[in-house]
Amino acid sequence: MARFVHEVHMRWSDMDAYRHVNNTAYLAYLEQGRVAMFFDRFESFSSGTVIARHEISYLRPVVYHPTPLRLEMWVEDVRAASFEVHYEVFDGDAVAARAMTKCVTMDFDANRPRRLEPSEREALRGYADVDGR
Repeated sequence: MARFVHEVHMRWSDMDAYRHVNNTAYLAYLEQGRVAMFFDRFESFSSGTVIARHEISYLRPVVYHPTPLRLEMWVEDVRAASFEVHYEVFDGDAVAARAMTKCVTMDFDANRPRRLEPSEREALRGYADVDGR
């Protein structure tokens, strides 16, 4: 499968005093993409996944406009109880940011990480970046 693509709309309130989209707004954009990629499609992820880490590299400022930003997303580094989601955030044709989120599958009753289920591993395999961009 190629990268998962999702569009996110900016809000006027996402801009800060420096007249560009604030860096914290990107966390919401990434979350919207992850929800569309996993949680709307696979129930097991939505019932037991937490975020362990975010990394974002801001490559250029984005100023609000009505055209949505395009997120291209893929999965890397699948382990026993975790995986990484990688992102490129496009403003038009330009990459505005690159990011990574480390997700950990959890057993909330036991309050500890749980191993990925075979169906989850299969879903993650479908999001490997075969384009290699």
